[in-house]
Amino acid sequence: MNIHEYQGKELLKGYGVAVLEGHVAWTPEEAEAAAAKLPGPIYVVKSQIHAGGRGAGRFEGAPEGKGGVRLAKSPAEAKEAAAAMLGHTLITKQTGPAGRKVRRVYVEAGCDIKRELYLSLLVDRATSRITIMASTEGGMEIEEVAEHHPEKILRVAIDPASGISGFHTRRLAFSLGLEGKQIGTFGKFVMAMYKAFTALDCETVEINPLVVTGAGDIVALDAKVSFDDNALFRHPELEKLRDEAEEDPKELEAAKHSLNYVALDGVIGCMVNGAGLAMATMDIIKLYGSSPANFLDVGGGATKERVTAAFKIILSDPNVEGILVNIFGGIMRCDVIAEGVVAAAREVSLGVPLVVRLEGTNVALGKEIMAKSGLPIIPADNLADAAAKVVQAVKEAA
Repeated sequence: MNIHEYQGKELLKGYGVAVLEGHVAWTPEEAEAAAAKLPGPIYVVKSQIHAGGRGAGRFEGAPEGKGGVRLAKSPAEAKEAAAAMLGHTLITKQTGPAGRKVRRVYVEAGCDIKRELYLSLLVDRATSRITIMASTEGGMEIEEVAEHHPEKILRVAIDPASGISGFHTRRLAFSLGLEGKQIGTFGKFVMAMYKAFTALDCETVEINPLVVTGAGDIVALDAKVSFDDNALFRHPELEKLRDEAEEDPKELEAAKHSLNYVALDGVIGCMVNGAGLAMATMDIIKLYGSSPANFLDVGGGATKERVTAAFKIILSDPNVEGILVNIFGGIMRCDVIAEGVVAAAREVSLGVPLVVRLEGTNVALGKEIMAKSGLPIIPADNLADAAAKVVQAVKEAA
């Protein structure tokens, strides 16, 4: 689960991470009032969307050069900046061409920036450890730094048995070229960030840029925080921070039915039981020359109602030109899948080719249910046969 910058900063501040004073605003008038509460003379007005690259982004229909992060020299200018953002669609590298509508802005005090650094914590799946990443190339996308200057990224893995220690933070500080009191200040900053990361069950905490001020202070100028969804049951207070307007409505609907769904940009909708089989299904669709429109795992104990809901979610995607249902019935019974597919196809106008491959428990009964349904369902004998048939059916339909 992702949250907005201002929410992330508020959480990190509670653990001792240094952030600048700021206030969220939903209207231009609120932005003006927020700026009036800050010391000035410079204010920063930031669009709040779940995507990076806001400063370099552009608003739909607006001229280039004015992104989602703007400076203001007075509360009145902060109001103007907010008015130019609120209700408009911001397009960045991470949003794609569709962009995201800005529904709130964050008005923050200005800062005397001497240096910009990069700092993040994440769970490294290769080492199964929390890893700190740091770089002197603050303000740049870390992917670009990794591609062009990998030597400028320092990684420090933390042993979960011993936890973070002073030598970790000093190593990072020296590598970043910090000196004097900055080293101690940076150490406290990283320690606080690590404490927040572990206490909140985060997946990622990214500060880009982390700035060194003219006075030598270390401050988080931005904050991107995401949480492990599987740990949210321990943090009901974090669930309240969810902004459903920033999430794919299909994924939200899937979550209500305990379905594992991720929207993709292909044309063939997939409904599979088991994450491994789902990945294999997406791979073989690519192998046969097309692309998956989604990842959807209905789970091992799905009911007819859940399967029907899954089918409807797939069909709600306007990019879907064909559907491949691939079920291996172990715990899941093939007849339950068949009943759900037939029920959903009858309830929703099925205007795209549907290929179904069933194998396992009650497979004969499942195939019989589909054959007697009177629906234009294309049966498949195996995974390769299913992929070939759905790709061909989509081409013919086009």
